[in-house]
Order: sequence, then C-alpha cells, then structure tokens
Amino acid sequence: MTDAAGAAGAARRAVEAVWRIESARLIATLVRFTGDVGQAEELAQDALVAALEQWPRSGVPRNPGAWLTTVAKRRAIDQWRRQAAFEHRAAALAEELRVADAAAEAAAAASGTAPAAAASSALAGAPLSVQTRPDLAVLQPIDDELLRLIFIACHPVLGRDARVALTLRLLGGLTAEQIARAFVVPTATMQQRIVRAKKALAAAGVPFEVPERAEFAARLDSVLAVVYLIYNEGYSASSGDDWMRPELGREALRLGRVLAELLPREPEVHGLVALMEIQSSRLGARTTREGEPILLLEQDRGRWNQLLIRRGLAALERAERCAAARGAEPGNYQLQAEIAACHARALTADATDWAQIADIYARLARRVPSPVVDLNRAVALAMARGPAIGLVLVDALVAEGRLAGYHLLPSVRADLLQKLGRREEAREEYERAAALAGNERDRALLLNRARALGPRRG
Repeated sequence: MTDAAGAAGAARRAVEAVWRIESARLIATLVRFTGDVGQAEELAQDALVAALEQWPRSGVPRNPGAWLTTVAKRRAIDQWRRQAAFEHRAAALAEELRVADAAAEAAAAASGTAPAAAASSALAGAPLSVQTRPDLAVLQPIDDELLRLIFIACHPVLGRDARVALTLRLLGGLTAEQIARAFVVPTATMQQRIVRAKKALAAAGVPFEVPERAEFAARLDSVLAVVYLIYNEGYSASSGDDWMRPELGREALRLGRVLAELLPREPEVHGLVALMEIQSSRLGARTTREGEPILLLEQDRGRWNQLLIRRGLAALERAERCAAARGAEPGNYQLQAEIAACHARALTADATDWAQIADIYARLARRVPSPVVDLNRAVALAMARGPAIGLVLVDALVAEGRLAGYHLLPSVRADLLQKLGRREEAREEYERAAALAGNERDRALLLNRARALGPRRG
C-alpha cells in the first residue's frame, strides 16, 4: 500500500469515527436551524460526503464536528438563496403577466371585444412569496440540544413505535436493521415504518418546536424508550465487530441524567437512570482485553464500578419515593432497575437471589407483556428451580413463534439443553443462534460453545 493510499484510508476511518460521534448532534443542530427534519438529514449527509471528498486531501480538521456543521449550514443557506432567487424571478414574471393582462383587458374594452383568457390565470389568486424558515431560536425549557430534539421528534401525531423508531434513526445513530432487532421485527418492516413516520410528520405540517412543559407527559414515554434503546445498543451492539458501543451508552446515560434534573418528580425517569447506572457498572468486566465477551455469571465482580452501583441504587430509591408519593405501582424501568440491583447486591454469582428476580420479571410481564420479558423470566426460573422448568417455558415461546428471528431464544434453549445433558440438541441450538446473531462477537461466542460440546455424531 502506498503512503497516499494509507493516508486516504486513515482519513476515511477518521470520517467514519467522527460521524458516529457527531451525527446526532449535527442533525439536532440542523433541525433547529432549518425547521425541517428531512432537509436536516439531507444536509448532514451532504456534509459527510464533503468530508469524505476533502479530508483525505486536506487532513482532518482540528474541530471536525464544527467543520461538518459549518459545511451543512452553508449548504442550507445556498439552498435558501437559490429558492429565494427562484421565487423572486417567479414573482417578477407574475407581475409582468399581470400588467400584460391588464393592458390587454383595457385594449379589449376600448375596442368593445372580449379579452383573451389571461395568460397569468394559473397564477391568479396565488401570490408567490419567499419562504422563510421558522424562527426556532427562542428561549427553550430544555437546554440540551440533543434531548430537545428527541422531545420534538417524539410528536403525538405518530404512534409510539413510529416515534421511537424515527428518533432512533435520526438521533441515535442506529441503522434500520439495528432498530428492527431492538423491536424484534423484520428490517423491511422497520424501514417502512420510518418512511411512513417522516411522511406523516410532513403531511401533518408538524412544527419542529419544543413542546410546552404541560405537553411533556404525553411524550415522556417515547423519550424514555429512545434513551433506553440507545443505551441498549451501546451496552450490547446488535451488529458489527464490537460487542459494545460505549460511546452510545455514555451518551444515553448523560441524557438520562439531564432528564432527571429536568423532571425530578418522574419516577420512571429515575428508574431508567438507575438501570443505566447499574448496568454501566459492569462494563469494565464484560470483555477481555481482546474484546471477547464475558457473560454475567462469569464476570469478576471485583471489577464492577462501585461508584456507579451506589449512584444507581440512589436513583432507584428516588424512583421508589416518587412512585410512593403518587400512590403509583413501580413502572417498567423501575422494575428493570430492581432486577439490576439484585445482581449488583450479590457479592458472587452464587449469591444471586434468582427467585426474587423471577418474581420481579413476573410483575414486569404483567405491566409490560413481552415475549422477551417472558424469556428472561424463564432464565431466572431455571436458575432458581432447575433447567427443566425453564425449558418448558422456553419451548412454549418457541411454539408461539413471536421470537422466531431473535438469536437469544435458541441461545437460552441451548444452554438449558446442555445443563440437562442433551448435548446434540444443544449444539444444534447454539448453531441456530449463531446463524441469527447480527454481532460478530456474539456469533463467535455461540459457535465456540457449539464446538465445546464435541463433534457431531455419525
């Protein structure tokens, strides 16, 4: 490889890294600048193309995020100028035609003949004016740029799943495939959902402005779901070569902390922060130095971050107090945080209170029915009462078919079969799970477990 080729490759990798980090804030800034989500997305892509073209020659700028923002804003201004020039010319032409029509009518009146059809009839009654973007630079109740746009994108005109999917696509840096895996639906279905969401917002003429505080409650559920799914993608990447994407997890946790300051009396906000804090405490123990996954029961708990655990438990206490003050039952995120707390309080894997965890999953399933929750409950019951109990529940989920493309279903089934001594069936399930896994590290882990069961018979 030549030096030039090596430099170009390094520049391309730098562009990709910067895009992963900056794309969400860039789009957030551009939506606020233009008031148009579609235009903002196009401008961000234009800036990315410009970086791919220029950085290999000129080098990576000192502040790449600012460079991308400047390029995108200049493109927007150029577009507005061209649009304004076009509309100015169209208005001038309309005026010329109006004057010509008036002269023709006057001449016809003088001669006593009927005037010809006005050439400007297509423009009659529809005066053209230069379009100006909405002024969004007013004082906003949310100071964080990215969080503000999440509230804007989670508009009630869309259904909850559509709100979450669109916001994840625009701001979470997730592909349609990654979002589809989070929702356990086919990628094509998710792509259609995102396209329909954009069209619905455009058709409804939704203004991209921050809702009043009184409207926060109607959007909060979707906002929390967005932050949670961004965090999940960071904690356990659904695709790619790395098992985790820590930058996504850190950003989601930051957003959660901002939300907790913004809405200090919302129990589910504190519940989500508690969940993310406790989960984040394990990050240093989840992989080897080479990036190979280390599963929960095999982790060195001495490497868990005790400061994050304490912060998580404190947030969980705040969630409990807020819920009690309202006379409300624990919500989705508070219950998940209680499960995470059970693991955090266990000094060893053997000390884990699996019966309590299974009970919390049962409460969670009643509140938020989900086959994924049922799968996790099956795991907890298998740990508490034996693999045979868990396998019955897992086989029922297999029969339902709702998790047909979810790689963790055959993965869990393989583990239970292995514990029951059914090695051949376990190997087949590990291989099936590997075929469904989108992440390379997950796939390698599952194939290694299949090989560890020995060669196939016959």
